[in-house]
Amino acid sequence: MAAVFQFPFAPVVGQTTRRRQQIRSSADRQALFSRIAPVYDDLNDVLSLGQHRIWKRMAVNWSGAKEGNNVLDLCCGSGDLAFLLSQKVGLNGEVTGLDFSREQLIVASKRQQLRAKPCYRNLKWVEGDAINLPYPDCYFDAITMGYGLRNVIDKYKAMKEVYRVLKPGSKASILDFNKSTDGFMTSIQGWMIDNIVVPVAAGYGLTEEYRYLKSSIQEFLTGEELEHLALESGFSSARHYEVGGGLMGNLVATR
Repeated sequence: MAAVFQFPFAPVVGQTTRRRQQIRSSADRQALFSRIAPVYDDLNDVLSLGQHRIWKRMAVNWSGAKEGNNVLDLCCGSGDLAFLLSQKVGLNGEVTGLDFSREQLIVASKRQQLRAKPCYRNLKWVEGDAINLPYPDCYFDAITMGYGLRNVIDKYKAMKEVYRVLKPGSKASILDFNKSTDGFMTSIQGWMIDNIVVPVAAGYGLTEEYRYLKSSIQEFLTGEELEHLALESGFSSARHYEVGGGLMGNLVATR
């Protein structure tokens, strides 16, 4: 079954240059993820040695999604978490993958059409804005977000939106790089980005796009700060788990 596209938000118009530049605005980040869309999945496998698949399964399990649920994968990218959610909720459930990058959604749609499992018929792809979700209050049974919150300009507003569209008692599971408070772990993470991630990305012509990763982590929130953010957004409880040896983290927040 072909993926269902809904484009309630206008895509960003205009070209961005490839020279070194500050990635600051939402439009900058949208353009970045559109540029890396064609090789995003391949690079994830290479750079994590396939471990990202384990972390994503953990994130989906923490979401509490189950058979028949209506769930959202926010900042879905090329759809990894959405496909896992699809298996969880089955044919009687519904999965929406929402992202601000049309190019990433096109990749997700093509992946869906190549997969044979019947449950993938419950997937649809929506181009949208994480800080202005096009859904009514208390609409979803579970929400996941993989490597998305770090790239949202207004993180508080995004968390408020996640809270708003979740049903009472439901969970949001948010996976991302961990901003460690341990200096040694931070130095290891920085060394890996400088000496492994960026050089590998350079082979794909994406040096500047992946150099941005280091600064985005430095500007992100620690696990404790993410817990506080969730509670300030209205969630009744929040806990941040370090995974991948402390390189990654997963926030689990209950409405």
